[in-house]
Amino acid sequence: MSFKHIISRDNPVFKQLKKFADNARERRSEGKTLLDGVHLIESYITAFGAPDVAGLELIIIPEGKSSVEATGLIQALVDVSTVMLPTLMFAELTPVASATGILALVKIPQLPVPENPAFALMLEDIQDPGNLGSMLRTAAASGVEVVYLSTSCTDTWSPKALRGGQGAQFVLPIVERADLIFELQNFQGCSYATTMQGESLYAQDLSKPTAFVIGNEGSGLRSQTIAASTKSITIPMANTSLGSVESLNAGAAAAVCLFERKRQVALN
Repeated sequence: MSFKHIISRDNPVFKQLKKFADNARERRSEGKTLLDGVHLIESYITAFGAPDVAGLELIIIPEGKSSVEATGLIQALVDVSTVMLPTLMFAELTPVASATGILALVKIPQLPVPENPAFALMLEDIQDPGNLGSMLRTAAASGVEVVYLSTSCTDTWSPKALRGGQGAQFVLPIVERADLIFELQNFQGCSYATTMQGESLYAQDLSKPTAFVIGNEGSGLRSQTIAASTKSITIPMANTSLGSVESLNAGAAAAVCLFERKRQVALN
């Protein structure tokens, strides 16, 4: 294991790490990203094998005391090069205010996309990385086979999206910068656009090949995307003495739809 102690922001290694932390284009160009925390790093290793074949290239730690979990992981990764940074420099690379004590530079995995998926999620113009990560986590948990992201979606591999996904990106095939209209036209099943007006989600037969289409957190789906879908559906809302809720947020809507499909499949 090689070990470097970097104290200057002008160091080329730190500059490159900062680009991976901040710049989606750099991550996409180099095919690399940063994982923040023990859980994500362990999830990556579990998904892709031992560190020497997993694409785990570098461990980054802060000066000072690390957590017991981080120390144990560092000791286990004896064949991976390690860089130590001053606390403030380390904090510049993390997506959270309280540093976890360990980062890893890894290669972005390329998972095979099924040719004719029976369960897909299509996301259009999702902007919040934490929200995207949470939706990917829900998709993985509900059995989605592939996720398609429109060109304007936020980056799947940003530190905040990875933190929200909690390992979902390592087990779920994701097609970024997808042409959703093309994918909808070629999906071998029924595609459901979630809208404010449409048939009830609960009136649909979701036991067959199904794709759900979820739109931007504020503006929803584009009219062209809705038109390309098989049906428009809505999630019925309760009316109370205080009035009705206008809509669920994108993440909650995705969870309701995806797990309703999982429920129906389990009953058949």
